[in-house]
Amino acid sequence: MFNYSIKDACLNNKTILVTGAGAGIGRTAALNYAKLGATVILLGKTVSKLETVYDEIIALDLAQPAIIPLDLKGATKQNYIDMASTIISQFGHLDGALLNASTLGELSPFTQINEQMFTDVMNVNVNAQFLLAQALIPALLLAPKSSLVFTSSGVGNQGRAYWGAYSVSKFATEGLMQVIADEYDTSVIRTNAINPGATDTNMRACAFPAEDKAEIATTEDIMPLYVYLMADDSVEVNGQTLKAQ
Repeated sequence: MFNYSIKDACLNNKTILVTGAGAGIGRTAALNYAKLGATVILLGKTVSKLETVYDEIIALDLAQPAIIPLDLKGATKQNYIDMASTIISQFGHLDGALLNASTLGELSPFTQINEQMFTDVMNVNVNAQFLLAQALIPALLLAPKSSLVFTSSGVGNQGRAYWGAYSVSKFATEGLMQVIADEYDTSVIRTNAINPGATDTNMRACAFPAEDKAEIATTEDIMPLYVYLMADDSVEVNGQTLKAQ
């Protein structure tokens, strides 16, 4: 796993947005950020899942989180602009954003990729990330130091047969990250991407239904990198795709 010693309260007084916060890696990241002192903004499409994470954080007597129900597949540019304005009005700025939510689509031979499925994957994994980043950058610029983190994949820098739509979307994600990182290199924002590797999530189970879960990492196992990129220890890291495993 990524070698980083997590320090207690290393995210104290930070406000961090997590997309896909209702389950999987997003849920685990949100809980860890809250335990380390951050106020977490939980974004996801399923309100009941967000409310469960909210209740878990409150039960631990941690900083009260916020909930933003939003389906990235159908959200508009104005939805993201309004969301960012609300964040600035309520919190003053944003210290970190983990753009974790993605959709797998279907694994299929290239010539059999369904056009609508391809469009849906691009909407969630690329277009929504682009609009989110555009909307959130003004809030991130208001922080003393801020971190914008995208989510990539092993198929995001090496194409793989049958992973067409998802693989292409993650290539685009890495390109988006690199453009923003270069453009804001002299600002307070650092921009990077995480390749979580093989991790026990629902998405992974859809791609590898016969896989033995005992042989892959849990979402908790990979948290050191997720914490590192939000902590001030990573302030000099910019424009990189790092592996959680």
